[in-house]
Amino acid sequence: MMKRLVDLSVAGNEASDLLRVESPEILAALGARAAYWTVLDEGPVEDCLAVLAVGDDGWHARHLPAIAGTHTGRTEDGEALARHDGWVYVIGSHFGSKSGPLRPKRAFVARFAESLAPRLQVVRHRFTLHRLVNEALRRLAEAGHPAAPEPPADRVHATFIEQTRRRGEAKAKQWVGDLRTGDHPINVEGAAFTPAGTLLLGLRWPVSTAGEPLLVEIEGIPGMFGETPVPLSVVAVYALTGVGPGPLGVRALAPRPGVPGEYDVIVGSIDALGKNSVLIEEHPQARDATCAHLRFTLPGDRPVEVKPVLVADLAPLHHVEGVAELDGSSLYVTDEDHRVALWAHHTSASAR
Repeated sequence: MMKRLVDLSVAGNEASDLLRVESPEILAALGARAAYWTVLDEGPVEDCLAVLAVGDDGWHARHLPAIAGTHTGRTEDGEALARHDGWVYVIGSHFGSKSGPLRPKRAFVARFAESLAPRLQVVRHRFTLHRLVNEALRRLAEAGHPAAPEPPADRVHATFIEQTRRRGEAKAKQWVGDLRTGDHPINVEGAAFTPAGTLLLGLRWPVSTAGEPLLVEIEGIPGMFGETPVPLSVVAVYALTGVGPGPLGVRALAPRPGVPGEYDVIVGSIDALGKNSVLIEEHPQARDATCAHLRFTLPGDRPVEVKPVLVADLAPLHHVEGVAELDGSSLYVTDEDHRVALWAHHTSASAR
């Protein structure tokens, strides 16, 4: 049973993702029994962190401006949160506007230690991750594997790849070489660290040949922040099979608390409706896609296809952006205009 819990106002912005706060000091300072980090959609990452907290007097939202140092104002569109080794990571979408081009400001990874006054470490890597993911997808395509995407539609390629290259060439940007003919634009919407310390990225786009959501496992993310950065590599690409008629993309991804190797994932629409999305125009069958909450275990032998099980059909919701747990129930955040909406799916104890 789905229940809308509360609408919150957070800096007049929408929220992406949910990640449970683990700091007892933050919970005590907020008078909360539980709280969740979220990242707001618009603006640089240092202006887009917030905490959603619940206590005896109900739910409250607190906007927490951060310090980004020399990277102030140089990022935008944080989409996914993940936790590893005492750090909270924020992953940029690596995408662009709905009608292109790609935006280098959205290609970043940041992290911070939990605090009511976060201090961000930021790595802006332009299109390094784009290149790595596209090379992995190209290898799958060359092997004829069904998890590989179909070649991008001409309009999608022209709008996102060619237009971005032309802009970069006009400004003599070094990253132009990381954008190549045949590339897919990638849109990161979910992230979760594995027990091995690799990072699973949930892609809203592209999808597999069968229209199934894709996960990409990346090694080396924590090493990006060392004095001598560690190169990134793609460990594996997974297709989530049997999730329904596609195309469907990942909308959120979270590890199950206390269950290593098990993950919750929200799948749904490949892009927003009513916002001149080139992807939706090229794939009109995606217009009616609603969200579903699925669960899967990632086997150690890294199969290319993973079959999740259904936890909850979230129809008619199209715009679920995060998933977590509270009091034995599933907690969701949806992307609403200029506000943050929390929902619960009651499976045992009730969320207040």
